[in-house]
Amino acid sequence: MNAVKRFPVPLPLLLVVGIVAISFSAIFVRWSNASSSVIAMYRLLLTAAILLPLLLRYRREVAQLRLSDWAGLFWSGLALGLHFLFWMESLKLTTVASSTAILSLEPVFVLIGACLFLGQRTNMLAVLSMAVAILGAAMIGWGDWGLTGDALLGDLLSLLGTAAMAVQILLAKSMLKRIPAFVFSFFVFVLAALVLAVYNVAAGLPFTGYDSREWGIFLLLAVIPTLFGHYLFNWLLKYMRPESVSMSVLGEPLGATILAYLLLGESITWMQAAAGFVLLSGVWMFLRSNEREAVAAQTGRTEMT
Repeated sequence: MNAVKRFPVPLPLLLVVGIVAISFSAIFVRWSNASSSVIAMYRLLLTAAILLPLLLRYRREVAQLRLSDWAGLFWSGLALGLHFLFWMESLKLTTVASSTAILSLEPVFVLIGACLFLGQRTNMLAVLSMAVAILGAAMIGWGDWGLTGDALLGDLLSLLGTAAMAVQILLAKSMLKRIPAFVFSFFVFVLAALVLAVYNVAAGLPFTGYDSREWGIFLLLAVIPTLFGHYLFNWLLKYMRPESVSMSVLGEPLGATILAYLLLGESITWMQAAAGFVLLSGVWMFLRSNEREAVAAQTGRTEMT
């Protein structure tokens, strides 16, 4: 808690910066004509290239990484690679509104994983909130059922991408207790890019032949939603609960939907709006219930000391 109080910039403000940054991700992906896995690979490789000069400052920390640390970095990189692969492909099949709304289930998956693998406890209100959020996600699928089969497949891919991101957050929360956020983020980005590179080779997708417009989109994805989004969130995990950082996904659907309307001319149906409202309401109630529980737990510890 003392580290949070001494930090000169309010953490909620940094969270807002990250939310705005990641809201542009879906727009950039839609603008690109490259395959989803290629977009994701170059997004991560360019991010790593930008961060590479700063890695020298962490020579000692890198040298101290244990075999178990490298294993954790690999699994986290695999999870992040799968997240980008599934989610970016979902944007090719369904609407930005549906895909990003389903992403907001991330904190629900994070809590489920924390309860199963980290021994974290929860309360009945959180469980009921999760049920409401899941109902909203089901409503999105039901609404997209009447559109096209591709839209429903896109919803499923977004759901798989959300689950993969939740795994990455849980691994990050555990590893950031002993590894600097920069070191963790750099190697996770590199390993995720390598995972996607292997996939691209297996799928026979080209690594070259993209015009300057495509490379510009790859660079925008690396700088805005990755550095000012994912990297910033990894850093915030050192100071905030994982569910609180996951709160950022509540802002992304709204921001991305507005940007999609302004920049892509994408409309939203009443069913999508209602389903998104139900889903986001459930996630908001879920986060509030966990916030109160965290405050109560902190108060209890303070009174005992």
